[in-house]
Amino acid sequence: MLPQDPVILLSVVNARLRDLYPDLNELCHSEDADRAQLEEKLAAIDYHYDPERNQFL
Repeated sequence: MLPQDPVILLSVVNARLRDLYPDLNELCHSEDADRAQLEEKLAAIDYHYDPERNQFL
């Protein structure tokens, strides 16, 4: 389960993308997370997924 707090979520997602998953789709599939909701929550704190770097910036 992913954290609900956006700042903690950012940290956890970027760490998992770096260490465990080749892209955001794999993370969402493995973590049973809704990609649109995840991106919306992180966009609210001005972070957006960069597929080339495989992280939220």
